[in-house]
Amino acid sequence: MPSKAVLTEKQAIVEALAQRLKEAEGGVLVDYKGINVAQDTELRRDLRTKDVEYTVVKNTLTRLALDKVGLSGLDDHLNGTTSLATSASDPLVPLHELTVFSDKMGQLFTLKGVFINGKVLSDAEVAELAPIPSRDALYSKVLGTMLAPITSLAVVLGQVLEQKGGAPASAEEAPAAE
Repeated sequence: MPSKAVLTEKQAIVEALAQRLKEAEGGVLVDYKGINVAQDTELRRDLRTKDVEYTVVKNTLTRLALDKVGLSGLDDHLNGTTSLATSASDPLVPLHELTVFSDKMGQLFTLKGVFINGKVLSDAEVAELAPIPSRDALYSKVLGTMLAPITSLAVVLGQVLEQKGGAPASAEEAPAAE
């Protein structure tokens, strides 16, 4: 039987993990057994720049934390080596980034289960959402699309102005009327 100190420590880990899961907009459970230290370091660095928390987790403690926050649909995926990536700001970032990494690594790194906003996703939903980039990337695309016509108009007007002989004289350059 484990000592009281060990039990207290494990309960604290479960509480912290449950809090992390509760605050997460989205998360992914991953089987990482085939990657080496250099690849893991690269992955962690990339995820950190995108505000994704990525840690190796113990299956039993994770199962307790998942059950505590109502995500028991992921219990079947808790076997073998498991790590957890969560994001409190954008639910699609962990899924997109880990899917890209998984595609690069092949069978060495696989996604086990995904949840977004407290809902466990099916494989079909994961396949549909994985290619979608982050919220910031989507905002950038929308903004670029909105600015493209305005930019084109400015370029065309500039070219017409050049053809007509240059810019009109500004108030400062114009001779003073007497």
